[in-house]
Amino acid sequence: MVQGIIDSHCHFDAPAFAPDRAQVWNRAVAAGVDALILPGYDPRHWQRLAQLAATNTSWFAAFGAHPCYLADLYRSPGQSWEQRLRRYLRSAVALGEIGLDRGPDASPWAIQLDFLHRQLDLAEELGLPVILHARRSTEDLLQNLRHRFGLRGVLHSFSGSWVQAQKALDIGLYIGLGGALTHPRAQRLRALAARLPEGSFLVETDAPWQAPADGLGQRNEPARIVSVLATLAALRDTDMDSLAAITAAATRSLFSLPDV
Repeated sequence: MVQGIIDSHCHFDAPAFAPDRAQVWNRAVAAGVDALILPGYDPRHWQRLAQLAATNTSWFAAFGAHPCYLADLYRSPGQSWEQRLRRYLRSAVALGEIGLDRGPDASPWAIQLDFLHRQLDLAEELGLPVILHARRSTEDLLQNLRHRFGLRGVLHSFSGSWVQAQKALDIGLYIGLGGALTHPRAQRLRALAARLPEGSFLVETDAPWQAPADGLGQRNEPARIVSVLATLAALRDTDMDSLAAITAAATRSLFSLPDV
């Protein structure tokens, strides 16, 4: 059995896990998962995430304002949101999930850009890596990062082109690969994953969302990271143990994780 896996993007504080979170974690450990990165995306739930992460030394929190959850922030007066975020970031391994989104439920574009750069400024000031989101906006995001020298982070759930992946790597980002990779129709993503340089990518579930092909229509969970690793190993003609070790080392390096 594969050991030492790190799920680099799991929303384990989501209400979907409330009924059986302990059992879900036990299944993850049994599948070889050592640690989870828990990105905070909704400012209304930062406290919930902080409390959860404090209960297990293998769960590492990040905090940020996702482009679909900005309404309460830009409607609030002054800098209270930034002061709150600073407090939570004292115990965080990263700032995120932040980014850009061209979906129908996203905040106005100008607001997204403003909050993206304000949060990037904060990450730079605090020396934290960033967890980046881009839905239908990979090129937009990369263009907004091109002058951010010294940026460290991961472009999670990557869905862009090979050229865009190269731009992301040149900026200083890792590529996040998840359940989408397991779907046979994701031919462009699969071809890209096969070519990425060793040590340039992380594995993730984005649980409870983005289930792999063998769990389509079901709640995703951290144990299903094994499906991502299996697909990636086949595409790269290597073994899962090596991939688990390589991606875990990259994740530990990016987020400055202790041994767990």
